[in-house]
Amino acid sequence: MSFFSKISGAAVVAFVAGGVVFAAGHIPVQQFDTELGKVLTDKNNMTLYTFDKDEAGVSNCYDTCAEKWPPLFADMDVHEGDYSVVERKDGTKIWAFKGQPLYLWVGDSEPGDVSGDGVGGVWHVVKP
Repeated sequence: MSFFSKISGAAVVAFVAGGVVFAAGHIPVQQFDTELGKVLTDKNNMTLYTFDKDEAGVSNCYDTCAEKWPPLFADMDVHEGDYSVVERKDGTKIWAFKGQPLYLWVGDSEPGDVSGDGVGGVWHVVKP
């Protein structure tokens, strides 16, 4: 193996390792005070929800469901503490909290709205 190959390989490893560290520090979820207490929100303070018909690590909200309940999409694979990324059957990736996929609700229009809580008896705000 040439010196250049060794240096190039080391640079790639450092870049990838650096990317993982960088990505892990940028989970797009935060906490926000609402009428229901503290809930998890996206970076715009829009409330995040879980779906009772999902299983840990499995998203079951597609088509019309996903139009009303847009997934919190991820563009990387990360597992840090309670946060991870779930790959959906369509190949897209979404954020999960404690294994439960995270969604937004189109009925919420302002930061901190929680109008999706209890919809259909299967949607719930996510509390930290």
